[in-house]
Amino acid sequence: MGQENQFEPGWEVPNDGIYIEVGEHPDSANLHKPRKVHLHKGDAFPLTGNKNRKWTRFKGHHITG
Repeated sequence: MGQENQFEPGWEVPNDGIYIEVGEHPDSANLHKPRKVHLHKGDAFPLTGNKNRKWTRFKGHHITG
């Protein structure tokens, strides 16, 4: 089975890492200044900027801002 790649606020974090807010539609991932958070396995995902957004694992090499 594949692993989830988008997560709802309140869900348990599957792995340590940096997660970023994404829009509700796959083509809307280019949010202006999306929120990024560092979370640990077992934490709960925080609330997003609006009810239509989700969290996904950030795969960049560094964080700016």
